Amino acid sequence: METFDHSGIAVRLEHVRRAFGEHLLVVDDLSLEIAAGEFIAILGPSGCGKSTLLRLIAGLAPADAGKVALHPADTKFQTAFVFQDAQLLPWRTVLENTALPLELMGMTAAERLARASAALREVGLSDAEARYPAQLSGGMRMRASLARALITKPRLLLLDEPFAALDEITRFRLDARLRELWLERGMTVVFVTHSITEAAFLADRAVVLTRRGCGIKLDRRLELPGNRGNDLRLTPQFAREMQGLLTAMEEEG
Repeated sequence: METFDHSGIAVRLEHVRRAFGEHLLVVDDLSLEIAAGEFIAILGPSGCGKSTLLRLIAGLAPADAGKVALHPADTKFQTAFVFQDAQLLPWRTVLENTALPLELMGMTAAERLARASAALREVGLSDAEARYPAQLSGGMRMRASLARALITKPRLLLLDEPFAALDEITRFRLDARLRELWLERGMTVVFVTHSITEAAFLADRAVVLTRRGCGIKLDRRLELPGNRGNDLRLTPQFAREMQGLLTAMEEEG
């Protein structure tokens, strides 16, 4: 049985600014702290800077001003990113796609394929190991992408609307499995989404961004149980949290 380091990576953004050219300011003077092991959802209207914020945390884009700090600072192979598109290599099987990060780390073929098989088992994709991406449904491709992200046992997992294009039932199932994996592993998760329902179900804390400049309109800790099944979505408790997020999303700003 695999063991995991049940300690995530803490994230701190201090007065961060990010612009594209002279006239498009995407993130302006943003400060945010994310505790190690926290599951936080980032919401906001299109164009508010959610994806840019995620890329700043991942180190995929530089800040023009301010500071982005991770603790511990040495996070090589400990941060994983899941994009909106599964981004699987079409000429590789599902198993080979999943094993790719370990191949880049120099792990032997036998070990990386064994770990890839275990990762696919965790997301319910064992029967698709030998298939190619073109032979998979959208939900299966996202499961493979998630397995690939988890294979390095990351302590920081960043997800940019990974389930947005899926049908609702598939999305519900993947939300539930992601929540379970977070509880098992204790990693820090930052999840960007447009969906108020998804944010309320997945996260322990939700941050709603303003329409421009990526300012923070609402930073709320959700009062919901740790273990969550789909029946939670039908409770007054869940509706109350959704209403709070919806009100913040509807406000101008």
